[in-house]
Formats: sequence, structure tokens, C-alpha cells
Amino acid sequence: MIESSIVADDLKADAKGQAAEILAKIDGILGHFGSSKSKLISAYIWVSDIRHRAGVNEAWTAWVDPNALPVRATVEAKLADPAMLVEIQVTAAR
Repeated sequence: MIESSIVADDLKADAKGQAAEILAKIDGILGHFGSSKSKLISAYIWVSDIRHRAGVNEAWTAWVDPNALPVRATVEAKLADPAMLVEIQVTAAR
């Protein structure tokens, strides 16, 4: 099983942009360990403001495998840096 929690490098991007960057990073991590988004088991998404949820959902829907949707939760939380709008953690099988 692979677990990873990621934030964006470009903290000037909006929530959708940060989510898209994070999801691209997750693709790379999953690939490195011989897995893929089609093997996701769960995803936890933290947003600094729940109003960012719509933009994050746009990035998520464009990225996720519609034939292998994981269990997912999205919650509002105070993140480590005020410029961080999104943090995503996934668990995947190999």
C-alpha cells in the first residue's frame, strides 16, 4: 500500500491550480511505486476554505479514473501555511 500527502509548490495558484499540481505530483509518486490512480483506495482532501471545494472538484474530476473512484472526504482545515489552499492524501494499492 502507498500513502502520500502532498501540497503544491506554486502557492500563488488558486485552489484549482494547486489541486491540479498536487494531482500531477501524485501521478508521479504512484508511478514511481508501480501503481496508478486506477488503484486508489481512498483520498482525503483538506481545503483552507470550504468555498475552494468547487475548484478542487474540477481538478479532481478531470484527473480521477471514473471507473475506479476511491472513497473520498473533503474537509476545511487550517493548513500549515496560509498560502496553502489544498492538501491531498491518497492511499493506493500496488
